Amino acid sequence: MTGQTTRGSAPLRYRAGPRRQAFAALLDGLRTDGGAHVVTGEPGGGRTAFLEFAARAFRAGPVWLVRAEPACSLQPHSGLRTLLRAARHAGRVPGDGTAEEVLLDILRAASARSPLLVCVDDVHLWDTASRTALGRVAARVHAADGVHRVGLLVTVPGHRPVEREWATLSVLELTPLTPGDAAGLLHELTDGAVDPVVREELVTEAQGNPALLLALAHRLSPAQLRGDHALPRPLADAGTLTTVAGGCPIGQRPDRADLLLVVAAAMRATGEQDAEAALVGRATNGLGGRDGDVPPEPSEPPQASELLAVPGGRLRFRSPLFGRAVYAGAPSERRRAAHRSLAAAHPAPHGVPALLHRSWTAPGPDAVLAAELEAAATESTSGTPPALRRTAQVRAAELTPDDALRARRYTAAAEQALLAGHPPEALRLLDAAGSRPAPAPVRGRAELLRGRVLLADGPVDDARESFLLAAGLLAGPGPAQADTAVLGAADAAWAAGDRQGCLRALTHDAHDAHDTHGASVQAAVAGEFDLRAAGANPTGPQEAGEREEPVGPSAHRGATPAQPSVSPPALLRDHRDGMRAVLLGRFDLAAAPLTRVVDRGRPATEPERLLRSAAAALMLGDVGAARRAGARALASARTLGTAALEPRALEYLAYAELRAGRHQLARTHAEEGLRAARRAGQRNTAAHHHAVLALAASIEGARARVTEHATAALTTARRHGLAQAALLAQWAAARADLGEGRPEEAADRLGPLVRPGARRGHFAVWMLAVPCFVEAAALAGRPEDARAVVEDFALWAGCGADPQAPAQLLRCRALLAAPEAADELYLRALDRHDETSGDFERARTELLHGKWLRRRRRLREARARLGEALVDFERCGAQLWARQAAAELRAGGAAPSGPGAGAARRHGARDLSLLTPQQLRIARCVAEGATNREVALSLSVSTRTVDYHLRNVFATLGVRSRVELVRLVEQEEKTGAQL
Repeated sequence: MTGQTTRGSAPLRYRAGPRRQAFAALLDGLRTDGGAHVVTGEPGGGRTAFLEFAARAFRAGPVWLVRAEPACSLQPHSGLRTLLRAARHAGRVPGDGTAEEVLLDILRAASARSPLLVCVDDVHLWDTASRTALGRVAARVHAADGVHRVGLLVTVPGHRPVEREWATLSVLELTPLTPGDAAGLLHELTDGAVDPVVREELVTEAQGNPALLLALAHRLSPAQLRGDHALPRPLADAGTLTTVAGGCPIGQRPDRADLLLVVAAAMRATGEQDAEAALVGRATNGLGGRDGDVPPEPSEPPQASELLAVPGGRLRFRSPLFGRAVYAGAPSERRRAAHRSLAAAHPAPHGVPALLHRSWTAPGPDAVLAAELEAAATESTSGTPPALRRTAQVRAAELTPDDALRARRYTAAAEQALLAGHPPEALRLLDAAGSRPAPAPVRGRAELLRGRVLLADGPVDDARESFLLAAGLLAGPGPAQADTAVLGAADAAWAAGDRQGCLRALTHDAHDAHDTHGASVQAAVAGEFDLRAAGANPTGPQEAGEREEPVGPSAHRGATPAQPSVSPPALLRDHRDGMRAVLLGRFDLAAAPLTRVVDRGRPATEPERLLRSAAAALMLGDVGAARRAGARALASARTLGTAALEPRALEYLAYAELRAGRHQLARTHAEEGLRAARRAGQRNTAAHHHAVLALAASIEGARARVTEHATAALTTARRHGLAQAALLAQWAAARADLGEGRPEEAADRLGPLVRPGARRGHFAVWMLAVPCFVEAAALAGRPEDARAVVEDFALWAGCGADPQAPAQLLRCRALLAAPEAADELYLRALDRHDETSGDFERARTELLHGKWLRRRRRLREARARLGEALVDFERCGAQLWARQAAAELRAGGAAPSGPGAGAARRHGARDLSLLTPQQLRIARCVAEGATNREVALSLSVSTRTVDYHLRNVFATLGVRSRVELVRLVEQEEKTGAQL
């Protein structure tokens, strides 16, 4: 074991599934086929830990685990002698060139009875003769007689090229830990005692290196881990980095040390993982005055160190950790000299990188240089990415002697950190901005930013208070920014499900000239407004087109930009007035201002304005416009490198596709959005993507995915007060219950969320779940629970905002109607479905109508209706619901056809084939543990009917108890039978 690898508990159990599967496949191959493999990775990446893991996991035979002994590396064949000691072999290693054959004979004898695994750690530290002999043996492991059952694993560092002895072997590279894996390792190391903010910073600083992560954690005191005391700065100091890296190579030849340092300094200025070789060559030559230095040619980049790779005219460290250690371990005067030389060699002396190099040569505050940095960072046409702008603004703040100006620059840096997808860093910079006195506009802008961070990744009530404080501070000097803060406060209240808080925020210091319906607002805030009052004067349907409800999922999300950049005041006022009218149920008043917001967004190229346009379109119910604006916002955000805006744009796209009935496209956008939200540190946005994925899975019938995503959404929703995400997740779980034939569970889950009372769900979303609740209550035999809710839903449908709502309302009334009226209501519902798109909702109505017809023995009509439902469900990918329709067809005596019907139609070829379709369904339900009453509810028949069929099942199959029936069904399923 050397300083270049890290001994200790391996983080392998935290690695992602595909990587763990690669490990398992490699170990299985070693047990069955043998072979030789090279394991590589950067210093501290877990090479030694992997060998220990492999040695513990190998149970097929003996294991020889050998570690290099650096003190003996100059002695010929010292490495082989170490290997022989591990094998308990008393023989000597000959020095006549036959060591390879001797080693083969030893391996052949050791593997004669069982497979053998040989693990050699840090084989690069062996003497040359030992490496050569082992390398030749490794190449012959499969070819030589009698050694094919030998497995060989050797580790070499990843920050240098693989030596020629191992060049022909397969290589397994240990990649860095993912943030989630690193957080799991840290949680176990500290027994969960680390503060979440501290954990986030440690994981970010470690950059996936497990040894560095452990070293950073050990460096902190318990109070610092808990977040009670400030963390040391820098968190990863020179000593920690060089220790984990196994030493710093600055002690190499001067020209090589300078080259490494210049590359590290150049990477620091750009934030990239490589540097331009020609620039590095000029700067290294300019470091100056060393005898024997040869000026490198731009066409032939310097290759003075094996620690560097040269892909495509760029220089990069083979190990990022090593590059950090090189820079941190260099003397401060040499670092300044490297930056001075890079600044002089840079082709754009007034660009951000060159100015950053100059800033790192400054011995103290420099107001002039700080102003130059700020000007370069705010240049809109430069194409500088947000991460580099953030670095420039931070450096400008550090060089600024004036407190107020420093606070302003720290705030600007926090804005760029947020756009780059680093909310924890943005909060730290805002804390730095608030540590010194500053005027109201600067403090207001900082609070506006803090609200944006918390809205995406924190308690939304805290976000609302930050927005309101910002609105007060900005009211005089920055009215447009104050309007932005007001909309942000309304967003936060909307996310929390606080309708009155949302209205209060929208009337916060509103200008009387623009308050067109202030009396109604005050009445609503006072609690005098409700849905019935809004529905008393519906304004009729919206204009034709792809219009959905104005207050559907995520209507509020992104109503303000993800940064406090200011849109035109008229645009902000229109958005505020339209949102306020929507909350009041006055869709006639909302249409004009929100349409103006959508129209102004069409020619826009800025992602913030496009996001505002998408949000307005969702409130209007214009799904097509929302999709177009969201897609353009996503493209613009990617072009500009604004990582914080990507998850929001994908959220709009996901919700719009879901409302348009394209749940598979919604799932695609939500999966991508979830990844983007995780990268950007936006847990609240991630919760909304989880909710969309749960809703999509509830249609597709993937119960495990519904549970996974609903649980993830609810976990964040409960911690941060996200009422909308919570309701959507619970709705998804209830719809999955309903699709699986468990109406009682679905009704119990949805009842409190849709019925009047303090537990009713989010004010703008609860009505979307009403059709599911009515269906569940009716099928569960509790129709009275749903009658009052249907009347509330009728008011919503009468507003004309949701084209699906009228058909859903008629379906709900049919479920609760007397038999003589239900048929006509179902037919009317299907007629209304013909006026809108969306196969899934139409298929649900067809399925319910078909069930109703079958119960009344109108079998021919039932089969026709159920066949239509089956086709529509299959068309939209709702396989669980398609199976339900196919089962109803079989129960009605039909043989369903189609892609989804075959699997549902197959059943046992022996005893179970004697049962009728209805008996098969009942047998399966009973085998799953359902009582007769539960079977009756799930099949929409009486308990007496279930008793009758079950007696016939027992008689036909010759069983005498439910236990015997369960065993028979399980046996058939094991042999491939399906009911």
